[in-house]
Amino acid sequence: MIKTLVLLGATGDLAGRFLLPALAALRAADRLPDDFRVVAAAREDLDDQAFQRTAAERLERHAPEVPAAARADLIRSVRYRRTELTDPASVGSLLSGVRQPVAVYLALPPGLYTAVVTALGSTGLPAGSRIALEKPFGEDLDSAMALNRLLDRVTHSAGEQAVFRVDHILGLPTVQNLLALRLANRVLEPVWNSRHIEQIDILWEEDLGLEGRAGYFDRSGTLRDVMQNHMLQVLSLIAMDLPTRLDEQALRDRKLDALCSVRPLRLDEAASRTRRARYTAGRLSDPAGGAGRAVPAYRDEDGVDAARGTETFAEIVLDLDSERWSGTRFLLRAGKALHRRRKQVTFRFRPAEHPSAHSAPANELRIGLDGPEDLALHLTGGVSLNPPSWAPVTLAAAPPAADLPAYGRVLLDVLSGGSTLSVRRDEAEAAWRVMTPVLAAWNAGLVPLEGYAAGSAGPP
Repeated sequence: MIKTLVLLGATGDLAGRFLLPALAALRAADRLPDDFRVVAAAREDLDDQAFQRTAAERLERHAPEVPAAARADLIRSVRYRRTELTDPASVGSLLSGVRQPVAVYLALPPGLYTAVVTALGSTGLPAGSRIALEKPFGEDLDSAMALNRLLDRVTHSAGEQAVFRVDHILGLPTVQNLLALRLANRVLEPVWNSRHIEQIDILWEEDLGLEGRAGYFDRSGTLRDVMQNHMLQVLSLIAMDLPTRLDEQALRDRKLDALCSVRPLRLDEAASRTRRARYTAGRLSDPAGGAGRAVPAYRDEDGVDAARGTETFAEIVLDLDSERWSGTRFLLRAGKALHRRRKQVTFRFRPAEHPSAHSAPANELRIGLDGPEDLALHLTGGVSLNPPSWAPVTLAAAPPAADLPAYGRVLLDVLSGGSTLSVRRDEAEAAWRVMTPVLAAWNAGLVPLEGYAAGSAGPP
């Protein structure tokens, strides 16, 4: 296992909200070596003590469930170095004297990746090191392919063992459960096809607004932020054929097959098969039942450039050219500042073939991706048959207990050399082949930018 994590962008929100708490959870679970250390780097002029105080405050806020002793132990292993992350000389100074392999984690805006990776290449990383990059990987197909070529040069073509393309949703136990459900249940796999399933909805709906993330989100938008990566990864796990053997290569091959089967939209199809919108002023709901919180229109949020036309809501309907799924619609919908939080996959089954069942409500299987509901099967039951009268029957299960947070699983994979939770280079490029034509249609003005009130169900 790699014993040194170099955390670039250590003062940012991602590091404080997710990565440091994940490391503390790994320490509490005794999953890190005793001599493990973190080299934290950012542009801020801090010393070790100042950064450690800040890190301790963030852990207390974002990881209160982790024992205090584990948090303190992690903090003692952290050293801070002020670094100009795009300057080869500064990055070289940061890594000077490093002899053993390191894991370099880019907790940075994607727009900096090319410059930072170039600086790392000029420094020269020890053999066996890994570079981990957050999503989105590139901004379109061309930039993703260029970034892959750059990583090849920097890692001397060491391949997937040297590069970890992060998509933390793959570390969620509910997402991992998608594959387990199919492998372990003979009940589901026989009906897991277009003959029985009419439509599959993949939903990533949030009841929060921008929350101070304009610096990143306004340059990304919903399609790049969650749809091109998180949601297409979920689609690949749902749509793939089961691998004949359970290993990293076979699993990723089948995911790639599923992504390659997605039929890219033509420009003229985008108008009828995609939507984009952004929220106007409104009031977000309060989960505790209060009056909620008023928020301004997205274009008026601090740090937003209204002229960019960044979308906070996106919806796309896709078809797959595969024997299993030809004839099934895949609907992807994601949005911010909506009336409820709902991250789930809904499988809508075709009506039963008997004529009397045509008036019955559709049967649905709902699988939660990130709470609050993990697995629910909504079936049609009969109150009477003559005349037909229907009533719903619901079977639900609680979410599986998670031994580690999603980022804890990701970091463990990064440090141990695993790649199951990494997006392979051809997967990343295949996902962009699906989404780049949509971006082209939007940039050409073929799909209008609609509006919806914050706290509503989305555009009408």
